[in-house]
Amino acid sequence: MTLVLVLLSKLVEYYTYALIVYILMSWVPSIQQSSFGRFLGSICEPYLEPFRKIIPPIGMIDISPIVAIFVLNIALRGIISLAFFF
Repeated sequence: MTLVLVLLSKLVEYYTYALIVYILMSWVPSIQQSSFGRFLGSICEPYLEPFRKIIPPIGMIDISPIVAIFVLNIALRGIISLAFFF
């Protein structure tokens, strides 16, 4: 059980890093057009899209990725605490 939790924790950690890199890539559009940028977009956009529909941008700042990362980490902590509860 702990192996599954460690793997899940690492996957969430790497996905969080991928989200951060994808967000930073939005500042340089030419990077987003590369194959790496398209790959990250195909991984990150399906998760970010519902948050972007719910949370409107404030001026020119999109805070939905911050909320998405926060929700991802809260969900991981909930799963870990439930696993140790049972």
